[in-house]
Amino acid sequence: MTDKKPTIIWTKVDEAPALATYSLLPIIKAFTKAAGVDVDTKDISLAGRTLANFPDYLTDDQKKSDDLAYLGELTQSPDANIIKLPNISASIPQLQAAIKELQDKGYKLPDFPEEPKTAEEKALRQRFAKLLGSAVNPVLRQGNSDRRAAESVKKFAQKNPHKMMKPWPKDSKTHVAHMQADDLYGNEKSVVLPAETDFKIVLRTPNGDVGLKDNLHGQKDEVLDMTFMNTKALQDFYKEQ
Repeated sequence: MTDKKPTIIWTKVDEAPALATYSLLPIIKAFTKAAGVDVDTKDISLAGRTLANFPDYLTDDQKKSDDLAYLGELTQSPDANIIKLPNISASIPQLQAAIKELQDKGYKLPDFPEEPKTAEEKALRQRFAKLLGSAVNPVLRQGNSDRRAAESVKKFAQKNPHKMMKPWPKDSKTHVAHMQADDLYGNEKSVVLPAETDFKIVLRTPNGDVGLKDNLHGQKDEVLDMTFMNTKALQDFYKEQ
């Protein structure tokens, strides 16, 4: 038995799980406090990992601890209790957006070199590469990330295949069908706004236009996506089937 006060590590991440933390974490802390358990947070968000990876570009006040490395070491302890929220597998555009946001807030981080030519740019690219993709899971799992089925499970499945894995019976009346045109997929259109603009949504019918939504505002580079279903084409499809 350890004499240390039990502690749960809650990971700070990005996007929807980060938003959920604001409402859920206080509730969890209220319950664990009554049980004498502390809940600590560690930042493994993309922004947090970016700052931790570039301390030489930051002031002393801006420098951030490498929480991911700390958690990687903590996994080796029998006392480790980590709640890892879903985190993004960062793409290059997501990383570039995070860098830009941090730069706008006063962090003098280097830009991501998309086509590194000099030795310095290539070294920067390697440092940034540590932040891309599924950079978190291998560290926290510490090798326990093999999700392949065990050999015994594979052999059992081969000898006892599920009915859905057997050859499809030739006398089956089931078939897969889809509309060839005029459905939501076929009619979808997208546009990237070249500048801020106001717009509205209008339904055009044989009897005239019907306004569905007015006074909408779009930002520059925002994507507007729209589609519709042709009811006559849908009815004809049902008849054919």
